[in-house]
Amino acid sequence: MATSNFTKIALIGNPNSGKSSLFNALTGLRQQTSNFPGVTVEKKEGIFKLDDNISVSLLDLPGCYSLFPNSSDEKIVVNILTNPNGDFYPDLVLYVLDINHLERHLLLASQIYDLQIPMVLVVNMIDTIDNHEENIKIDAIKEFMNVDIVKISTKTGYNIDHLKQVLSQNILDIKYSTSPIYHINSKEKAGINAMKEVINYDNEYLNKIILHHHNWLSHISPSQKINLSAISDISGFQNINNQINETMARFQSINPIVQKTLKSSKNYSDLSVTDRIDAIVTHKIAGPIIFFLILFFVFQAIFSWAQAPMEWIENVFAYMGGYTKYVLGQGWIANLLTDGILAGLSGVLVFVPQITLLFLIIAILEESGYMSRAVYLFDGIFKRFGMNGRSIVALVSSGACAVPAIMSTRTIGSWKERIITIMVSPLISCSARLPVYALLVAFVVPDIKVWGFFNAQGLVFMGLYLAGIMMAFIVAFILDRLIKTEYKSHLLIELPIYKPPIIKNIFYSVKEKVWAFIASAGKVIMIISIVLWFLSSFGPGDRLEKAENEAISFAKTNNYSEEATDNLVASYKLENSFAGILGKTIEPAIKPLGFDWKIGIALITSFAAREVFVGTMATIYSIGSADDDMTIREKMKAELRPGTQKPLYDPVTSLSLLIFYVFAMQCMSTLAVTLKETNSWKWTLIQLGYLTALAYFGSLIFYQIFS
Repeated sequence: MATSNFTKIALIGNPNSGKSSLFNALTGLRQQTSNFPGVTVEKKEGIFKLDDNISVSLLDLPGCYSLFPNSSDEKIVVNILTNPNGDFYPDLVLYVLDINHLERHLLLASQIYDLQIPMVLVVNMIDTIDNHEENIKIDAIKEFMNVDIVKISTKTGYNIDHLKQVLSQNILDIKYSTSPIYHINSKEKAGINAMKEVINYDNEYLNKIILHHHNWLSHISPSQKINLSAISDISGFQNINNQINETMARFQSINPIVQKTLKSSKNYSDLSVTDRIDAIVTHKIAGPIIFFLILFFVFQAIFSWAQAPMEWIENVFAYMGGYTKYVLGQGWIANLLTDGILAGLSGVLVFVPQITLLFLIIAILEESGYMSRAVYLFDGIFKRFGMNGRSIVALVSSGACAVPAIMSTRTIGSWKERIITIMVSPLISCSARLPVYALLVAFVVPDIKVWGFFNAQGLVFMGLYLAGIMMAFIVAFILDRLIKTEYKSHLLIELPIYKPPIIKNIFYSVKEKVWAFIASAGKVIMIISIVLWFLSSFGPGDRLEKAENEAISFAKTNNYSEEATDNLVASYKLENSFAGILGKTIEPAIKPLGFDWKIGIALITSFAAREVFVGTMATIYSIGSADDDMTIREKMKAELRPGTQKPLYDPVTSLSLLIFYVFAMQCMSTLAVTLKETNSWKWTLIQLGYLTALAYFGSLIFYQIFS
């Protein structure tokens, strides 16, 4: 077979098998992330060379336990493997097994083998087995499935080059399975034979899997689904019973293979260490304390460690703005570059250090195996609030971004628990709120140490996160009482052994997420910054000219200095611009919250994405100030409440604004993914409505009490 027609390799395995580590080891930087067509499930593809003549496209499929899926991620895998004519159908499957959980991981491998898709088995994590050359005997697996098997360690890089050689050989010499592992019984054959007039692939087991799942398989046409449903009923094809019987039969075949493969189950060198750590980490009292100490460390790190690079980036952009105006002089081009593009860009890049730290710590927790323990630990607590242990993955992920967090709820089997998790996920403060918090917290508390060790601003930072977390549980508790269902879910989760994080995996994960933030948020902020610059620099008719004359006249009457006059002119012109008129229009509604019309503009623009708030304020205060060497925070700190000598951004107003952003939706992407995942405008509008109400009335009550 020509190698040019054999380029698509699908990387498949159970969750926590080391599949993603192998993907990174093979593809390196030659990878890209997108979504599968029509769904929000992430698709990772990479290119790598086996030798000078063979290049391979590697598709990293979502983790999957079986061809009888329980989640949306697993359904993607089944959809691909049951559609030989599909764009993503692989020429070869690279299947990853964790040697520590061989029995469970061989289940899916045996199913793919019976689909007669060419396959290479990779036995991973052999570094966790003492004297693995003696204690791992792969001949038993080789007899069970006639495929090439390679023992590797993605942690140490052991045998990766040999794996590439084996893949090259398989591409040049395709091996198809001949004798099936699972033998279809007579009752199943009745349904399979009857479906031949509707769908008839050569592989009987493929036909069986299609008959099991025809109702939701995307490549089955509506008319075929109707016919297959009728065939299933008439032939007495018992869907659930057949799935159970097949699974039990496969495990009966797999058990003796595992016993022959592993010479001694006592040789798991890391298991005893894992058990000792789990005795503490999953303890009903010590476990939650450790979890919240980790969160406390995260907030302290984000605020303390990122401060120096943030200030450096901020000062660089302030210098660039001043230097650009010095070189280009006055004019709309210079103003667009400094007050629009540079100001908007600084609003994105200045918070990259904090966001990088957040993603870095989350990646380390996931890589080490701790996140699975958090799921197990909090399952009982979460059930009292209408969720389950898997919900914590979504809630913790929301600390990075609510969009992938909501997508991750596909692993939750119960519809009710999934809906509740989706509804409350945006209450967990995400990375997009970091820029807003970092900007405003400085107006609430000074940058000092508490008890000589803790950063005071970091403590307020954690308080904002805890406020969102507490409200998430309150809302979940209420929804649990309002949504009625009889279904009770049960948590089944694999706890991987603890292992040192692989630096390469962390690097790729953080790079991908930070770049996604810069690219997605950056584009939105840049566009809005340019539009906002236009709205802030121009106005209807001759209003700006009149405003300038009025400001100059007022300044002369009161003997203002040249600098004070320039600032007054800029402020008057901004107030009479299109943006100023828009802000003034909504000011009556937000004034009881302590907000002025400038904040009102930012509230409107940041509905596209929360982090746009900072870019908007940067643009507004760049246009509204004649001093280009001042940073955004310095300009905001100098802002006075109209008619007084009191600062606008005093602690009460700043906290009121922070409360608003803790609860407010302010994210079109989150709304879009909620609509996609729930397939319901009702739940999307309920989410938008209750979060907006919480934000508005929370700020209103706080400001009215403490102002």
